[in-house]
Amino acid sequence: MTKLEVHFKKYKMFKEDAENEDVSYPMRIEAYFASAFHIIEACCALHNIHINKHSMIRRTLEENPEIFGEETRRVWELFQRIENQLRPGLMYGARENGEALEEVRGSFEEIEEICLRKLKGLKR
Repeated sequence: MTKLEVHFKKYKMFKEDAENEDVSYPMRIEAYFASAFHIIEACCALHNIHINKHSMIRRTLEENPEIFGEETRRVWELFQRIENQLRPGLMYGARENGEALEEVRGSFEEIEEICLRKLKGLKR
């Protein structure tokens, strides 16, 4: 299996977990976070680039604008919003409602839309 295929498989697996309403809000947010990371990695794999670590997304994308072109900044901003603003409040703080989950889902869906356009036409 190629790196692209591995990352795409993980994107789908984590997305399925994130959409499972039997799972707690914090774990669903973690799953959206992981799914977003892996679909971004799949796009990077198209260019033979590997991020390695979620904290390197911004740097990697800025150093390789050919991956997302004009949407580069939007992708890393959305990911950082999930990573640094929404995820910590639910994972480590007092937020326990579905509001944060919906915010994460919105950011994830925008990342997903951009990435799926880049991956369009690939066998899955």
